[in-house]
Amino acid sequence: MRAKKSPGLISPTGVIKLMTHAMMGAALGLAFTFALILANPAVAELLNHGGSGAVFVFVVTLVTTFAIGAALTGVVFILDEDKES
Repeated sequence: MRAKKSPGLISPTGVIKLMTHAMMGAALGLAFTFALILANPAVAELLNHGGSGAVFVFVVTLVTTFAIGAALTGVVFILDEDKES
């Protein structure tokens, strides 16, 4: 009798795990963005001169970059977890 295989990446559980990784990356990206703005006066000055559109684009770009990176890392973790079980 074979042991039951854990659900992979293409399953409701896998999608939830992947979205969790992406949300953690987005939160980390938002925290990093605010820390960068507060810690680096040159970035704050550039964003101040760029207007509200520049701030929005800067924040969304960094948050999206971190979210995509965390999601790709989550894919690796999920596939490795499936390989071990």
